[in-house]
Amino acid sequence: MSTTPPTGPNAPGGVPGTSGSPEPDVLEELQAEVARDLEDEKPPAGGPAYQVVAALVGVALGVTGMVMSLGYGLGSLTEPGAGLWPFATSVLVTGLSVLLLVVGRGLDDAEAFTRSSLLPFAGAATFLGMAFLMPVIGFEIPSFLLCLVWLRFLGGETWRSTVLVALGTTVAFYLLFLYGLSIPLPHLF
Repeated sequence: MSTTPPTGPNAPGGVPGTSGSPEPDVLEELQAEVARDLEDEKPPAGGPAYQVVAALVGVALGVTGMVMSLGYGLGSLTEPGAGLWPFATSVLVTGLSVLLLVVGRGLDDAEAFTRSSLLPFAGAATFLGMAFLMPVIGFEIPSFLLCLVWLRFLGGETWRSTVLVALGTTVAFYLLFLYGLSIPLPHLF
C-alpha cells in the first residue's frame, strides 16, 4: 500500500483545473520560438570592413551636407538661416560616422551587403522622382505613387492594405500641409 498522498485537482486540498505538475510557461515558449525564427532569418555577418565602409559613406554624406547647407546661410541662433539645422544635422552625422570609423573595427554586428541592401537606394530614387514630379503635376499623385511603391514593392504589403494606407496617408498629408500648416505646396485640388 502506497503512503504517498494523492496529487492533482481531485486530491484533498487540490484546486480544480490544475494538475500536480507545473505547466510550461507559454510566454517563455513564444519568446524561444521568436528567437529561433529571428536567428534563422538573420542576414550573413559582414565584419569590420563593412563597418568602415558604412562609416566612410556617413562621413561623405555629412561633409556634403555641411558644404551644401553653408550655401543657404547659417544665420544665428536668434535668427537662424535656412541652412542652420541642415548644417547641425550634418555635423551630427559626420561626428557619429567618425566615431563609428574609430570604434567600428572592433564591432561584429555589421551585416553583409545583400540584394536587400539596395532597397534604400530604390526608396531614395522614388523620393527624388516625387520631388521632380510635384512641381509639374502637384502633390497628390506623386505622394500616392510614392506610398504605393514603398508599401507594395519595397515593403511587400498586400494590394488592399497598400491602396488603403497610401490613400489615407496622401489625404492626411494633404490636409495637414495645405490646410493645417498652410504650406503652399503645388496641388491639383
